[in-house]
Amino acid sequence: MSAADDQLAKRVRALGEAVEAASGRSDARLVAKAKAVVARAGERVALSGSYTVVAFAGATGSGKSSLFNAITETELARVAVRRPTTSKPLAVSWGTELPHELLDWLDVTKRHLVPSGPSEFSDLVLLDLPDHDSTELSHRLTVDRLVELVDALIWVVDPQKYADAALHDGYLKRLAPYADVMMVVLNQSDRLPPAELDRCLSDLRRLLDSEGLRATPIMATSALRGAGVPELRTALARTVANKQAMIRRLAADVSVTAGDLAADLGASAEPEIDSRVRRQLVSVLGDAAGVPVVVDGVRRAWRKRGTTATGWPFVTWIARLRPDPLRKLRLDLPKGEHSPTEVNRTSLPKATSVQRARVDQALRELVDVASDGLPRGWLLAVKAAAQGNEELLLDDLDRAIAGADLTVRKGTWWWGLFGLLQWLLIAAVIAGAAWLFSGPVLLSMGLPPLPTVLWYSIPAGTWLLVGGLLGGVLLAVLGRAFVEIGANSHARAAQRSLDEAVADVATSGVLAPVEAELARYATTRKALRTALG
Repeated sequence: MSAADDQLAKRVRALGEAVEAASGRSDARLVAKAKAVVARAGERVALSGSYTVVAFAGATGSGKSSLFNAITETELARVAVRRPTTSKPLAVSWGTELPHELLDWLDVTKRHLVPSGPSEFSDLVLLDLPDHDSTELSHRLTVDRLVELVDALIWVVDPQKYADAALHDGYLKRLAPYADVMMVVLNQSDRLPPAELDRCLSDLRRLLDSEGLRATPIMATSALRGAGVPELRTALARTVANKQAMIRRLAADVSVTAGDLAADLGASAEPEIDSRVRRQLVSVLGDAAGVPVVVDGVRRAWRKRGTTATGWPFVTWIARLRPDPLRKLRLDLPKGEHSPTEVNRTSLPKATSVQRARVDQALRELVDVASDGLPRGWLLAVKAAAQGNEELLLDDLDRAIAGADLTVRKGTWWWGLFGLLQWLLIAAVIAGAAWLFSGPVLLSMGLPPLPTVLWYSIPAGTWLLVGGLLGGVLLAVLGRAFVEIGANSHARAAQRSLDEAVADVATSGVLAPVEAELARYATTRKALRTALG
């Protein structure tokens, strides 16, 4: 395989990648056309890359069939006064066998083999097409079909109609990208004197150049007199020998369709989702999902649990009667307590209409940023990716919040220490009270009273009673301060954990699908750049 073949194969593969990526997003007509080019290129190369297919095309009365006969040195093409004369395409090939598979692909049923040994035309398939201006619609459709399939085209014109709009507007102008695989032959040159022939050729050259066909050669022939026929045969032989017509034709097909798709994509830079839009989306989703409520619940739950564990036992029993803020929200429950059949796993309040409106606004802003400069089809794809999971989004957020680590299930080591100290102080209070007030009881029972112990002239029982009470209160106040610090710290940790959970949902449900569309758009553009060579 030559370097040109390798390059063509690479470009066709790239166009195929672009077609796959752009399907359902770019202009359906352009995508279908590009898909057909990819299929046609693969089929053409697979059928017979060694043959060159050249078609003679022309208007009624141009002498196309006569010139075809002169080139093939046969009388196969019908030449008559009645017009149109060529009703079906005719194929002629040279050698020992016809390329039937290739001709079947071209759907040319009239075919003729010119028996010969190795020659300059051995790998040539020459077609005589119906007149492109025929009054028969089927003839024109056949021309249009084969113009899309052949490797090279020879347009035969005559001095009277070489500037005919049916040829130039209908074919030559739109085939300008294929200029280097076409030739225009001015036939019936014997009808013009030399000076007039030169002027006619100059005008034809000017006309073709103005239509973007500078690379298309022109030639004057006379099928009747044989003038120019040897030169045309030589040009055909050179085309066959180069074996580049098929490559150039398919490369032009790829360039044209890739260019059309690239133009449909637009020239603006590929959009990106900036960090501000990401943060805003996570923020409004978190607000709608109840993250502030949960964070406040974590703070209050830590405060309640810490105060209960470290507070003064004489009053903490009141705090125990109040419901736990997190468990009231069905959060931080013991393992297995969540019902697997519940759609809404928590008891968080539903998003308000204002919160939902903010979510909608954030999604719209995301779509606006992510689709900036994109064609309509791609914009709709980005919008569908961003809003496709909107109905399930809040439920997914509720699940994520229910599964987030709120870091409050276990207390901290000093709670136990403070609790032990509080009970020791309670024991001191009880002991002091017993020491102070047990005398009458013991005397009534006939027992001696407890000995009186003074410290700084104050009974030890008083020290124990008052010290236990004051120590318990002071320890509770100190514990409350530490608990408040811990509550705020755990609230911040819960905020981070919940933000991560919300960000995960936002990424999987919104951002990842949108970024996949943007990556698909980028893939399409990159593939088209490769296809364009």
